[in-house]
Amino acid sequence: MLLELKHIYKNYLQDKIVIPVLKDVNISIDEGEYVAIMGPSGSGKTTLMNIIGCLDRPTKGEFLLEGESIVNYNENRLSDLRLNTLGFVFQSFNLLPKQTALDNVALPLSYAGVPVKKRKEIAFQALKRVGLAERVHFRPSQLSGGQQQRVAIARALVNNPKIILADEPVAALDPVTAKQVMSDFKKINQEMNITILINIHHVELALAYADRIIGIRAGKIVYDGPSENVTQ
Repeated sequence: MLLELKHIYKNYLQDKIVIPVLKDVNISIDEGEYVAIMGPSGSGKTTLMNIIGCLDRPTKGEFLLEGESIVNYNENRLSDLRLNTLGFVFQSFNLLPKQTALDNVALPLSYAGVPVKKRKEIAFQALKRVGLAERVHFRPSQLSGGQQQRVAIARALVNNPKIILADEPVAALDPVTAKQVMSDFKKINQEMNITILINIHHVELALAYADRIIGIRAGKIVYDGPSENVTQ
């Protein structure tokens, strides 16, 4: 088992009032799965993604990664996990505007202490994998939205993560480009055996590309099963 969430609760305090966001969430995900998390705005799916991505901590419950509990990890150990085990893709791309595609993709490798020449080689191969070998010296403003998201996907790949977490990665894209990006994730999942976990609103895309759907509503898991069993 790659990761397990056991009886996860997450509460926030607002004006001294406890706001429950996640309520007794139990999820197990195996290596190599392509999973879409779906739910309406305010359902808790982004909070769930942040906990899995070690960007937030649960109020209560157990989080196992490769069989090891990480709930009590200090910030340095969580930072190492984010750098070496997890890759992140966001709706807004989060690219540095003055840096080339190659330099944006190489950035995580600089944090990992990889020498300049080596990290540029790795970054180029990642951009080549997502079809951007001819755009390595372009800056974000010179790229389309879909190309910028591919740069972000390449950046998520460079540290050879075990899991890529994508939070609404196609929400800002047109329908054709969104399909291409979802297809890119599918290719990475199948060819590199990287687990893909995506927050997504687009029902049709989730059913077409993800193998498994986790439905969440009001902080509770309401469906967890194969995408082929979901009726629209």
